[in-house]
Amino acid sequence: METIAKTQRIGLLVPSSNSTQEPEFAAMLPPCVSLHVTRLSLATVDPDSTLNVVADLERESRKLADADVDVILLAATAPSTRMGKGYDAQLIKRIEDATGRRATTAATAMLEAFAAQGVRRVALAAPWAAQTNAVVAAFLQAHGIEVVSQEAMEVTRNNEIGRLAPATAYELGLKADRSAADAVFLACGNWWTASIVEPLEAALGKPVLTTNNVALWAALRIIGGHASVPGYGRLLRTMPAVPVLAAGRAA
Repeated sequence: METIAKTQRIGLLVPSSNSTQEPEFAAMLPPCVSLHVTRLSLATVDPDSTLNVVADLERESRKLADADVDVILLAATAPSTRMGKGYDAQLIKRIEDATGRRATTAATAMLEAFAAQGVRRVALAAPWAAQTNAVVAAFLQAHGIEVVSQEAMEVTRNNEIGRLAPATAYELGLKADRSAADAVFLACGNWWTASIVEPLEAALGKPVLTTNNVALWAALRIIGGHASVPGYGRLLRTMPAVPVLAAGRAA
């Protein structure tokens, strides 16, 4: 029987109540890449929870390092933007200092993806509360990204977010879009979005970026060797590089 060797490993730090990232990542990953997961405690997407979720960051990251992963990824937008500009870099340093492995976050990946696609103005849509949207928007604006519109569904229980149909992401993306926006960003790693990125891009005529597709793109860029991951939007299909100056500013 012919088998495909798993030659690269991604370690994923996932909020404990997240039920979406593992299946979405597994579907999108190139065949030679394996996924290894550990969980950080979080039940609701609220200010206290998105701050406290990283309390065990070092301990859980070391568990992934035990699996000899090539990169460790905190693919959670709200937790990695929670304390404003520079917070994502602090989280990366905590992971790398604890494990000796390369690391990135959803917030860092988001900034890098915007830079790689020349996005300066974005429409933001998310299933969580407007309060959480405001934190993400402030993080973006601190990095020079204009948020031209925001939409939030006000669902705060993370288990409920994981049960939302992909159609909710498509519909909210359509609602959030503005002609001034260079791209639409669908925030939240527990929101089913992978299947609707390409249809929504076709409908809008612009990039559609999500927590999960930017995070996976960033992790694949770090481990290297992947020219295209088709079927999940133009970011993964084209695997663009990050401009050097923009990569420095993202930190």
